[in-house]
Amino acid sequence: MTRLLPFPIISFCLLALWLLLNQAITFGHILLGCLVALVGGRILTILELPPVRVRRAGIILRLLRMVVMDIVRSNLAVGRIVLGFGRRQRRSGFVEIPLDMRDPYGLASLAYIITSTPGTLWVNFDAQRGALTIHVLDLVDEEEWIRTIKDRYERHLLEIFE
Repeated sequence: MTRLLPFPIISFCLLALWLLLNQAITFGHILLGCLVALVGGRILTILELPPVRVRRAGIILRLLRMVVMDIVRSNLAVGRIVLGFGRRQRRSGFVEIPLDMRDPYGLASLAYIITSTPGTLWVNFDAQRGALTIHVLDLVDEEEWIRTIKDRYERHLLEIFE
């Protein structure tokens, strides 16, 4: 069974997504959706993803709450910048952050957190040096950004994944 459906949850989600996008549940759409689900699941076996090892799942909720609060706060700050409140000179720039994390799922989670937060963007990760480069819309203090990423996000992700 695992040869036919190596990732059954992902295959089911692909089928559901196919039916939602087509907004019809007909025999033809179900048949095509099953084909997409089977092929999509088989393609993931080519990627040879490492197994996920979550050590402390309870921290996920704390991190999620923190990320949601940061996204709301950042939305308000970017809104003030776009609307022109607080007319001080803005300086955007790049910040290089040394990371201790090497787990691919932890890095992917950090990329999602940084990119989904308005005003910041994941630019590059140099795996050999362990250096992350991000772009910040309103860069005031580079050291503050380094502390924020390492203390608020990386520390929690290290506890979850490594």
